[in-house]
Amino acid sequence: MSIEVKDVTKVYGTQKALDSVSFRIDQGEVVGFLGPNGAGKSTMMKIITSFLPQTSGEVSVCGNDVLLESMEVRRNVGYLPENNPLYHDMYVKEYLLFVAGMYKMKNSEPRVMEMIALTGLEKEYKKKIGALSKGYRQRVGLAQALIHDPKVLILDEPTSGLDPNQLVEIRSLIVELGKEKTVMLSTHIMQEVESVCDRIIIIKEGVIVADDSVSEIKKGAKDVRTIMVEFDKTVIVDDLMKIKGVAETKDLGDNKWLLSTSESEDIRPAIFQFAVDNRLSVLTMNEQEQSLEEVFKELTN
Repeated sequence: MSIEVKDVTKVYGTQKALDSVSFRIDQGEVVGFLGPNGAGKSTMMKIITSFLPQTSGEVSVCGNDVLLESMEVRRNVGYLPENNPLYHDMYVKEYLLFVAGMYKMKNSEPRVMEMIALTGLEKEYKKKIGALSKGYRQRVGLAQALIHDPKVLILDEPTSGLDPNQLVEIRSLIVELGKEKTVMLSTHIMQEVESVCDRIIIIKEGVIVADDSVSEIKKGAKDVRTIMVEFDKTVIVDDLMKIKGVAETKDLGDNKWLLSTSESEDIRPAIFQFAVDNRLSVLTMNEQEQSLEEVFKELTN
């Protein structure tokens, strides 16, 4: 495995930022690490990257302990922190060569130019970093995280400040990187999570409240299934409530209804039978899935 976290607790004075957190991420996984502000996301990422020691518990990256073998951990990790620290008076290429030098890379210029192309900085690399837009500064941060070809990428809000076109490019890049590397990313953009992540870990007040695939988290968030059905004629609420399994109804107008039932029951056959018995035609019927944003709110509020 690439990242293993066992019973990690982090305490700042009297505040417990992380409370016995455990999870593992294997090679080739792209995992979204989500939570409201102050939930402990950045603290966890800083511990994994050896920037911050945990109060208790164990963390290893590629088999190396983050406390006892921190230099080896840093060789294997590429880190883009939330507040991207850059030298604004340095030129883009100059800065990336400087970072490559810190990793003691030999003949680093070809690798620097490769990263410039990979992150879409070809038109900007001769500029000073301070003259770049926030979106391009994020690209520089991503390039420095990738420069030494790490096995693990830790990305804290990697698409902050990017325009819609840049978002698509960087998300595609993250997906490609995830085929070979382990990627752990934090973001508040739920669409981004659904488009790039294989799995989601949700943390609230320092405790993990969900850890599963996007589809499974959506299914498990509520113990209710909702069916949207459209009939060809007017239907009476009292009749709909007689359908076996229907717990709640909502009139959407134009003979469209939302029918809710428990997760364990599939009421679609009963709805079709109801239509036959009442000489109705079912024009459309589909199961309504909760959005990831709704699930996130439910799990963290």
